[in-house]
Amino acid sequence: MGVAMGQRAPRGAGPQAPSCRTGRRLLGHRGALAVYALIAVAFMASSSAPTPLYAEYQETLGLSPVVMTLVFATYPVILMLALLTTGSLSDFLGRRTVVAGAIAMQLVALVVFMVADSAPTLIVARALQGAATGIATTAYASALVDLHPARGPMINGLVPLVGMAIGGLGSGLISTATSAPAIAVFTCLLVMFCLLLAALVSVPETVTRRPGALTSLAPRISIPASARPMVQATAPVLVAVWAVGGFVLSLGPNLARDLTGDSSPLLGGWFVFALTGTGAVAVLLVMRLSPNFAFISGTLALAVGLGLIITATLTHAAWLVFLGASVAGYGFGVGFQGVLRTVVPIAAPVERAGLLSGVYIICYLSNALPSLGAGIVATTMGLHASVAVLGSTAIALALIGLIATLRTAAARQRAPVSGPELSSGTAP
Repeated sequence: MGVAMGQRAPRGAGPQAPSCRTGRRLLGHRGALAVYALIAVAFMASSSAPTPLYAEYQETLGLSPVVMTLVFATYPVILMLALLTTGSLSDFLGRRTVVAGAIAMQLVALVVFMVADSAPTLIVARALQGAATGIATTAYASALVDLHPARGPMINGLVPLVGMAIGGLGSGLISTATSAPAIAVFTCLLVMFCLLLAALVSVPETVTRRPGALTSLAPRISIPASARPMVQATAPVLVAVWAVGGFVLSLGPNLARDLTGDSSPLLGGWFVFALTGTGAVAVLLVMRLSPNFAFISGTLALAVGLGLIITATLTHAAWLVFLGASVAGYGFGVGFQGVLRTVVPIAAPVERAGLLSGVYIICYLSNALPSLGAGIVATTMGLHASVAVLGSTAIALALIGLIATLRTAAARQRAPVSGPELSSGTAP
């Protein structure tokens, strides 16, 4: 796999003003920003929507925890592969074109979900969903930054949390109100994506189409040299954050079901919401606070929340596990937003998609492998042992990342270079 670090595209290929050359009425910047934000929310909602259904799938299809985590892990693994190959595609074909193709693939994935009746079909559905989301992610994320360089990174940090919270809780609510939960949940998502695809027609393009799309498909991680030190420093926090998210989205409903004795799909939805919903609120709360304080408090909150979850598991305290998920949710939201606020502004416009693909690869690899490992531990040693192992490891990584980030920020402050510093308001 080739690695192109800090490679710049030709000059003059950056964002352009919205064009009306086609004669159709295009949305303004605010309208386009809203459409892309809703698309991002929809993709993230669809990623967490199957979570409340996993316990039912496991029971009705007779699947083991390791098989269920394999179904879950298929999504981030395929998504990561899509990022490696198509992460920079929208820099060449345009944001709108790439997002439209990804939505079309997502529609196919939702149809497969609706008819899935075995582990293989569930894996196929998750694979299609992962590919669609991987293709779309850097395209809509870059479009948001193109349309609003100041608010774009903040929106990119917020929408995954909002989307996963809506998808998890919404799926749980729908599942309790119908006798065919899978059909109902995925039909709602199908309608939503159809509406968003129609709205995308009126969104202006933000980059000039240029040659090189096929060449861009060669696997690469395009992290500019100026961003590498901070990406490396914050990577352990990213791993911890997304490992926790992966566990909650895969085995979280099983843990909540085990501790409460309640088999309702809504319970799993509330557990997902406790993590992601709190994370979304946390992102809003820290927007105007000191970036340094926000990042430190977020990382520590993640560690404390995980400690509470481990304690709740060992003491069989159902209320404490939800409290732990809520406390960890603060770190889940602020940690991810902090990395985006640090690295995205460093890159030139034509480097943003490639840089974001590198960040998201770290995120989704961390989302998949620890969850799969937790499933193996849960199958062989029990769910409670799995929580203890994964939680302890994530706590250690979060603290290591905190120390490394503070040291890197201090080094940047001493160095005579330009760029965002941890205390400047653009760092985590």
